[in-house]
Amino acid sequence: MSAEPTPATALPPEITARWQARFRAPRVSLPDWAEDAPQRCLYSSDVSGVVEQYAWDRDTDTHRQVTDRPNGTAYGTLSPDGETIWWFADTDGDEFGVWCTQPFAGGDDAVALPDVGPAYPAGLEIGRVMVAVGRSTDDGSELWLGPLGGTPSVFYSTPDTAGVDALSHDDTLLVYSHSEHGDPRYPALRVVRTTDRSVVADKWDGEGRGLHALAFAPRPGDTRLLVGHERRGREELLVWDVVSGAETELVLDLPGDVTAGWYPDGTALLVGHDTAARSELYRYDLVTGTVQALDTPRGVVRGATARPDGSVELAWSSSERPPVIRRADGPVVLAAPGNEPPAAYPVEDRWVPGPGGNVHALLVRPAGTAPYATAFLVHGGPEAQDDDSYRARRAAYVDAGYAVVHVNYRGSTGYGSEWRDALTGRPGLTELEDVAAVYDALVAEGVVDPFRTILSGGSWGGFLTLLGLGTQPERWTAGIAEVPVADYLAAYEDEMEGLRAYDRALFGGSPAEVHDVYVRSSPLTYVDAVAAPMLVVAGANDPRCPIRQIDNYLTALDERGKPHEVYRFDAGHGSLVVEETIRQVEVALDFALRHVKP
Repeated sequence: MSAEPTPATALPPEITARWQARFRAPRVSLPDWAEDAPQRCLYSSDVSGVVEQYAWDRDTDTHRQVTDRPNGTAYGTLSPDGETIWWFADTDGDEFGVWCTQPFAGGDDAVALPDVGPAYPAGLEIGRVMVAVGRSTDDGSELWLGPLGGTPSVFYSTPDTAGVDALSHDDTLLVYSHSEHGDPRYPALRVVRTTDRSVVADKWDGEGRGLHALAFAPRPGDTRLLVGHERRGREELLVWDVVSGAETELVLDLPGDVTAGWYPDGTALLVGHDTAARSELYRYDLVTGTVQALDTPRGVVRGATARPDGSVELAWSSSERPPVIRRADGPVVLAAPGNEPPAAYPVEDRWVPGPGGNVHALLVRPAGTAPYATAFLVHGGPEAQDDDSYRARRAAYVDAGYAVVHVNYRGSTGYGSEWRDALTGRPGLTELEDVAAVYDALVAEGVVDPFRTILSGGSWGGFLTLLGLGTQPERWTAGIAEVPVADYLAAYEDEMEGLRAYDRALFGGSPAEVHDVYVRSSPLTYVDAVAAPMLVVAGANDPRCPIRQIDNYLTALDERGKPHEVYRFDAGHGSLVVEETIRQVEVALDFALRHVKP
């Protein structure tokens, strides 16, 4: 039986105020800066209550809100001269739209490229005289190129996945990624001249090995391209001179995945290293080959940039400390107005033997003694990870009295290519084996009370929640699935083409080709076995986990008399509106408290 969420179950007012304060405290992102006018910056912030784009002139320390839309604006960037702000205009979070521009100093918005129709974005590279943009639709991908202020045209079109990746400093070379070899998870790279669109070079590392163009060297005439590769089973770096063909692999003595960006003089790289749910920064000298560790406290770096004066700015947080935009040597660079959000709770690491190897999990304990009522909050993606960063939602569950467990199941990033790709051909069921292994280990340890457990997640995590409730009904007391895949056959029909291509690679074909594989991994297949009450949260304009397939699942629950509640919101795959996010967490906590007593 379906029901709307009831009014919030009472928590003590001081607890409610604390968890909501973590969401309401304004946040800012790491500022992007114009290459030729580094004093001109662009950042996103929710200081207005909605995530929008803001301009910042460092010379005068003036800040200006650039966008103002009911459901927020997630993406923006600057032209190299700092004169123009580009931002992506979708409709109510549906991710389908066009790029718009606004002068940095303020003024009217305009459609940046009127000849390029609305689409899902597939890359944007703004040069000094050229611009390249990628668009994705149900028909595939189109890549456009043309002079700034002129009329662009299509230079590459494919029914498969492709995207604009990098433009050289002098606008003469453009690199794009493509999946002509069949699997969009492992793209190849192609470099073309912008003058005549002739091919300069191609690079493909073979089946199961992706290449990712990170950036051209930031100097005129420099044809070196920084590339991410996975030739040794994890994300590493190489420098490729796309004209001469010379290639240098950068072998760093670091155990995890690495990515990087250039220092502005082109002589060094700012390297980010991710391992075991935490990250750190290094400076790699391309001349001497020396590696210098930068001061990064234990936690997670969400982004970093090397400024023209050689300083490094980064966005950092930990599970206990809220996000801060600071320099690597300490000083705060940019802070939102208002009070800092309350501190949160430390995570404990657990390594648990699983069917595919040791599984890394994170545990947060509430006040009191074990065994605890526990919320397993599983991440989306699946190519993502839970980490030691500040999470307001995690802390809200702990405030309410629950232990929280995160599981970096097979399919997660940060643990090598083999771990990331292990769910191929059997998605959903593979990840849930790892969740079960962690569940069993923590029950045996006396941490988790097996009669008071919640399975919850959003997006792919929502998919795992519904699938887990149907395939592991004996484990879960309740479930909370936010913007989930619920009926995989219908989801494939309605989702954006880029995700259909990803699903074809993940499942081994389309539903027409491997129908039984989709059915085996679809939560709808197991709806008869669902025993726990559930809450489903759904976005009306979601292009990733569309509403029709969720409604199919809810209808099946109704027909079988399965207890469930539904919360719908008028946006896409999540919300950029702070009060809407708080409302969703409030509804989830209310449901949890009514069904699983902490």
